[in-house]
Amino acid sequence: MENATYLARRRQLEVYFDRTASDAWAKLTAEGPVSRIRASVRAGRDQMRATLLSYLPDDLRGQRVLDAGCGTGALAVEAARRGAEVVAIDLSATLVSLAKERLPAIDGPGSVEFRVSDMLDPSLGRFDFVVAMDSLIHYRAHDKVEMVARLAERANRGVIFTFAPRTFLLTLMKLAGSVFPRGDRSPDIEPVREATLRKLLAAHPSLAGFGAGRTKRIDSTFYKSQAFELKRTEDPSRQLTP
Repeated sequence: MENATYLARRRQLEVYFDRTASDAWAKLTAEGPVSRIRASVRAGRDQMRATLLSYLPDDLRGQRVLDAGCGTGALAVEAARRGAEVVAIDLSATLVSLAKERLPAIDGPGSVEFRVSDMLDPSLGRFDFVVAMDSLIHYRAHDKVEMVARLAERANRGVIFTFAPRTFLLTLMKLAGSVFPRGDRSPDIEPVREATLRKLLAAHPSLAGFGAGRTKRIDSTFYKSQAFELKRTEDPSRQLTP
């Protein structure tokens, strides 16, 4: 993607997670004690990870999975434990290094390969499933959908991703964050209404062969995100419609 808004946001995220927030994310994704706010975020992320994993088959032997925006690798490890060959991608070299350090031994045929890369890089090849947990939430709606479409082009069976649902409380939280000095802010989350997202997905030509599957919203006080499943289908009645 050469879209200017996408490229600018991608660079901002790379700097933020690689430098500004690397220590905070290391603590958040570890097992030690954290503040009440971070504990809420950790609990929400744990629920979301479990939700996304529940959308994948229990037996992933012989399946190739892309963890698009892997962070410190927790989801990638669980998919590998089910037998998947996982390619785990993140823009942040710091987080990928931490993921490699934390990688446990995996019994069975599954494996994880961590890489510092762009999730949209076509050289990564094709996958059975693509999973993007909270890695698209910082992009504007049209960029978000274009990213999903690009990932779907390389997904044999489906794409599972999350988005920030536009709610009154989330809008207030975003406005409250804008009062902090620019250097202290994390990259903005870009909320979108589910109906708007569905309409944009349905209108994208690259997603004509996909149908909407399960969706679930996770709300853990300071963590609000919604899972969305796209499944490749040959049944026209199950394809996305505006």
